[in-house]
Formats: sequence, C-alpha cells, structure tokens
Amino acid sequence: MKIVDLRGRYFKEVEEVQYLIKRADVETDLYETAVKEIIKNVKERGDEALVEYTEKFDKIKINPEDLIIPFEELERAYDEIEEEVRWAFEVAYERLYEFHELQKEKSFFKEEDGMILGQKVIPLERVGLYVPGGKAAYPSSVLMNAVPARVAGVEEIVICSPNPNKYTLAAAFICGIDTVYRIGGAQAVAAMAYGTETVKKVDKIVGPGNIYVALAKKNVFGVVDIDMIAGPSEILVIADETANYKWVAADLLSQAEHDELAASILITTSEELAKNVKDYLYNELLKAFSRKEIAEKSLNNYGHAFIVEDLEKACELANYLAPEHLEIVTENPFDLLNKIKHAGAIFLGHYSTEPLGDYILGPNHVLPTSRSARFSSPLGVYDFVKRSSVIYVSKEGFERVANHAINMANSEGLEAHALSVKIRKEDI
Repeated sequence: MKIVDLRGRYFKEVEEVQYLIKRADVETDLYETAVKEIIKNVKERGDEALVEYTEKFDKIKINPEDLIIPFEELERAYDEIEEEVRWAFEVAYERLYEFHELQKEKSFFKEEDGMILGQKVIPLERVGLYVPGGKAAYPSSVLMNAVPARVAGVEEIVICSPNPNKYTLAAAFICGIDTVYRIGGAQAVAAMAYGTETVKKVDKIVGPGNIYVALAKKNVFGVVDIDMIAGPSEILVIADETANYKWVAADLLSQAEHDELAASILITTSEELAKNVKDYLYNELLKAFSRKEIAEKSLNNYGHAFIVEDLEKACELANYLAPEHLEIVTENPFDLLNKIKHAGAIFLGHYSTEPLGDYILGPNHVLPTSRSARFSSPLGVYDFVKRSSVIYVSKEGFERVANHAINMANSEGLEAHALSVKIRKEDI
C-alpha cells in the first residue's frame, strides 16, 4: 500500500491517481473471439452446446434434462442450511423488500382541454439473473438482484449458475425464483438472450460474472437489456483524525479480499492515520488472513493512502475517482454529504461499515464501478420496469395543436408527417 502526499499538488497530474483510474483497462481482444464463438454456438445449437460447454468449462457431465435444477433441491437447501444463516437471509430479504418498495414508480395522467396525456409504468415480463457458482458463490447476489425485480412486479425470474451451492439455492428459494438453470459462463448469457430448447429467452440479464460473462452481456445487449458491465470492486474512505485506524484498515481489507484488481483507497487529512492504517494492515490483519495472497496483491498494486490539505480536497479527489463504495469517517460526516457528486453508495459515520451494505441494510449492493458512478446508479426497481407514453387527443385538442405540428413537420421537410395532420384538419 502506497502513502502519497498530495498536499500542494494537482491530483489529476499525479501518477498514482491516474494509475488507479486505468486499473480496469483490460485488453479484451483475446477473450472477445472466444465469447462470440460461444454465443454463436449456443444460438445455433441450443441445449447441445450448453451440455458441451458445461462439461468443458465447469467439469460437470449432464444431459439436457439436467439443465434445470429441480425445485425440491431449492427447498431442501433452505431446510439444510444453518438456522442462523437462514434467519440472516430472511432478515436481509425483508429489509431489501421494504427499502425497494420506496422506489416504486406510479403511472400518471394529466388532462388538458381535449387531451389526456400520461405515462404507464410496466414491469418486464421475464428477467434472468446470472449468479457465480462454485468457490465464488454469492447468495447475497441472488437477494440483491431478485428482490428489486420482485418488487417491480416481474412475472418470471430465472437464475443461471454453474454448480450453485446450498446457500445460493436457499437464497433462490427465499426469493421465490421460478427456475434455476445449472449453467454458467458466456454460454448461460447466450442461452438467456436467445433461448434454447430448455432455457427460456428473457428480456433483461443482470448479475456479476468474470470477463467472459461481462463480454457476453456486452455482446447480447440490444437483443436483451443488461444491468451494467461491471468492473473490479473498489472502496474509498475519507477519514480525519477522529477515525479509528483499526476500523479503517479492516474496511479497506474487506474490498481487497475480493480479487487482485480491487482497489482500497484512503483519503485523509492525517498523516499519522495513514501510517497507522498501513502498519496495522500489513503487520496485523494480513498475517493470518485466509485470503492473504489475493488481498496482498490487491493492496500492493491498488492500495493507496492519499494525504490532502483538508476535507474539501478529499471530496474533490473522491468525486474525481467516483468510487463504487464511499465511506465518510469524519467527526461530522453529514457536513460532507452535499459535497459528494459521484459515488455508488455513501456510508456515513464510524459504524457504517461497507459490508453492512453488502448484506443486510436494505439498499442494493449492485453498484456502478470503474468511475461509472459519474452517470450510473445502484440497481433498483427502476431497472426492472419500462414506461409507455399514453396519448389521447379529441377533436378539440387536435384543433389546438394541429397547425403547430404542421409547421414543425414542414421545417424538417417531412411532407407525409404534415399530410397526416392536414388530412384530418381538412375534414373537420
């Protein structure tokens, strides 16, 4: 982890800052060809291709009839998991549901003389969730992706997951998932996008995955909608001298354990805090850490502590980096809230540790990464609905606006557009 003194320096010109911004740049050409071939194969050969890829990549030999996991397995997994874990899943589901209920949009209508204009909010019909399987199994991803879809009123939610463990299946059971398919990778994305003999075509695909999954989602966008192209995880902590260095170090480590590309960033006005955080990370926390190899690589490459003159500068740098997770661990954290423009989720205060948001609080943990918080939002109910404009015009309403429409059509040289209005006007 590097300690970088930014006091008196223009941070946009600092090498370490630019290095962090470029960390998500991946040369995709090597993967792109393979992904496109997988998509083409699944599109043309359906279940046969899915069976072949499942054996090749996931080392699971199955028949087409095994692609769907029987519902009884979901129910059995729910019964088998530890009681305290089951209770945690249930509490998380309830908190997520209550929070996302607040995001629901309503259809609306406005009446004018001779017109009724409005917007109808309609849930998507079928959504597919991609959930990593095996060692990278995240039941919390099931909850975070399924609950807003459920609240939105999506009719059918399906999951694709390679070799899902009992916790993933139990979470699916709690969320009332309709169908779980035993497939993963780019082939699962292709199957959900185009449909096969067994896998139904969906309208939108959401959920995290590796580079193959991300590129597959990118390639099928347009055939279906997608949530985002997710990059590596990141946390940024703004802290002053009142912060507990042990707590800050633990929060940084919570992101570093995700993968080698995860970024753990501290911006502080206290040089002493920066040094204490680094020392505690390396001399205490990492010593007996089970995921030491991953976390150490992450911290060595993308762990940074930036020392700034004041909290105003800290917010400027945070906005420039536009982090996925932003913790504000200062004496008066709410004083800085209005200064933050770009962040996926904002955690205020000493006890608002980011992992609480990952699991149990209620807001969604599917967040924009790689500086996309500049223009993106957390996953929510609004991602699972679409809107249709509703228009009714009476004869009286028509007469109020007809000439304006004709004049605008003429200005664009669209004769038939003007004609469709004129022909009605002449018959009045």
